[in-house]
Amino acid sequence: MTDTKCGYVALIGAPNAGKSTITNNFVGSKVSIVSPKAQTTRTTVKGIGIYDRTQIIFLDTPGIFFPKRRLDRAMVASAWNGLGDADINVLVVDANRGMNEETSAIIDELIKREAHAVLAFNKIDLIDEEKLQELKEQFLNIFPFDAVFMFSAQSGDHITDFYEYLAENLPNSPWYYPEEQMSDMPLRLLAAEVVREKLFINLRQELPYELTVEPELWEHRDDNSIRAEMTIYVNKENHKSIILGSNGAMIKKIGQSAREELEELLEERIHLFLYVKVREHWENDPSHYREWGLNFKV
Repeated sequence: MTDTKCGYVALIGAPNAGKSTITNNFVGSKVSIVSPKAQTTRTTVKGIGIYDRTQIIFLDTPGIFFPKRRLDRAMVASAWNGLGDADINVLVVDANRGMNEETSAIIDELIKREAHAVLAFNKIDLIDEEKLQELKEQFLNIFPFDAVFMFSAQSGDHITDFYEYLAENLPNSPWYYPEEQMSDMPLRLLAAEVVREKLFINLRQELPYELTVEPELWEHRDDNSIRAEMTIYVNKENHKSIILGSNGAMIKKIGQSAREELEELLEERIHLFLYVKVREHWENDPSHYREWGLNFKV
């Protein structure tokens, strides 16, 4: 019998509940983009780490919301698929927001699927203790969660008990991945996600949802550096001009910020080239979905 454990933990929840922050906190490095804007994670990202003798593989799923567009539907389908793949399901709730329409709909779906789940209140530093206890009772009156945890993934406060629970309750198994591996996402896709995060941070509220970033080239050079070429696809010509900025200032700022973060993450020198192209209705092109492991036909 093996003395190690290994398994999958699906993080589900409304957009911006902090699922990506939990994943990055556990792994100790960025494997999933984090943004104050909702719906930034577009596909299920695996964050891999070791706790004691247990390899925990977090499935950081897209935030579950009410889908309107084809891309939205694909993201929500990816989230629920993550639930089916997991040994432990965790509903992550922004404690400051509490029970909202999206979280209530997720619980209804858990009941419908007769699924087991753990409840994790995140961002508890934004709510007082009395309200937190009331919130806990409210959720437990609706669904029989296997366990309840309260922490701040941003600071790491009180999150150790959560990791210990996962480690104890995953199955005995050899590890699925090498000890040093942090994600199964190819580096070119990780780089594209970092660029997309910088676009979210620097652009106005709605524009990032109208674009996608696709890796065109990821090449290791003889001088041990990497040449990376990324194309930012947008729907409209005026979107292109917003991303470029006056005299190219905005795209230069985004590129520099992304390059610096990638060099820190990968500990390699990166030559990053960003291009912006207008492709109307890019979200109706199946190739964009295949690259990210999303189902175009949902």
